[in-house]
Amino acid sequence: MLLERDLIQATGFRNVRDGDRVTGFQFRVRMPSYRGMPASLIDGIAVRVGDVVDVPAEIPLWTLSGNTYTLRELWASDGARWQLEEAATVTVPFEGGLPQGVHDVHVELKLRMSYIPIEHQPTVHRASRRITLAPEGGDGVFRYGVSLYSFMHDYGTVLDLETALAAVADTGATGVEILGEGHVPNYPEPTTVWIDQWFSLLEKYSLEPTNYGSWIDTRLRPGQAMTAQEGAVALQRDLTLANRLGFGFVRPKIGVVSSDLIPDPIWTESVERSLDLAHELGVVICPEIHSPTPIKHPVVDDYIGLIERTGTKNFGLLIDTGIFQDRPIPLREGETRETRPAFLDGIGVDPADFVDVAQYVVFVQAKFHDINENLEDQQIPWRPVLQALKDAGYNGYLSSEYEGERTPWRSIEQVRRQHSLIRTIASELA
Repeated sequence: MLLERDLIQATGFRNVRDGDRVTGFQFRVRMPSYRGMPASLIDGIAVRVGDVVDVPAEIPLWTLSGNTYTLRELWASDGARWQLEEAATVTVPFEGGLPQGVHDVHVELKLRMSYIPIEHQPTVHRASRRITLAPEGGDGVFRYGVSLYSFMHDYGTVLDLETALAAVADTGATGVEILGEGHVPNYPEPTTVWIDQWFSLLEKYSLEPTNYGSWIDTRLRPGQAMTAQEGAVALQRDLTLANRLGFGFVRPKIGVVSSDLIPDPIWTESVERSLDLAHELGVVICPEIHSPTPIKHPVVDDYIGLIERTGTKNFGLLIDTGIFQDRPIPLREGETRETRPAFLDGIGVDPADFVDVAQYVVFVQAKFHDINENLEDQQIPWRPVLQALKDAGYNGYLSSEYEGERTPWRSIEQVRRQHSLIRTIASELA
């Protein structure tokens, strides 16, 4: 499993419990040297968290390869090692633990290098990082997941499948969604070895597959329209693969014919040709309602019309919370308000509109772009959004879909912030 570049890792920062009692907190640090080393060469790690905690190097406990040691036990150990590819877990005894939120964590790690003159020892590695404590409780009525789309650009470069799933689980989420063509090697025919690995990792991290993203590329060939039958074949290919991987929802991204995302007219027949297979597989097809399309729109009316006309239980709506964005996304380098799509300033759908379609909604992608260090979302008004969802009776998944700045590893911390924020709000809703 891959590690983050920072000495202090974002994943693994959490309170620890002994029964009902919170006895401290822990975090993970990677080996700062170019090699692994015997654990007896560790000279401790001093830890300071804001103005709340300040402990000397000999206090924290160390967990390496599943075994936990005091510093003196490390010095006396024979055979214990801190491997280069392994993050060590540091546990700080602190009755009551840390409060929820973003914390300034500072460490001073000391290692004893035998090949450096003793007068220059120990070697000291200092690091600081603002990281979000893993959320605890406060779930409210919702379930929580993460889309691996959140880690776009990180995935396949600084994150592999296991690292990504571990980051999802570390937020306390129970669900994971993927993009078929983004995360399945050798799509659409993954090897049995990969499928076995997929299910093994789901079990290891106690995750369930939720929503599978697919595409109906209606502009597949220049100057040649896709037929409804071809659209159905594309959709059914992904329904079948999604079912093999354990997913219950499939979001088809259907080619559009207008700036307000009206889907290609073949969508209706393509979906209807696929409903029997969806029923047989136990999968729900759920196109997303995505900005700049609001809830009150002919596209939504047409989707609901198909449900009511056919009586199907295998077609529903997916709401992307980007439709509730009410403040602009900051301009990127080279952009102006005139040269980018207007919907990036937010279309500001009233959360109260959700009740009109709630009975048809089967999944919610919790789209967001930036949450600051005070756990304030800069674009999405989460309190009225979550209140509207709860009041309308929605109790399904809120699946994080981060779409902000793509600096390496930033997505992990942003997803942690969102889960802390929305779970806190959910616990406070009337």
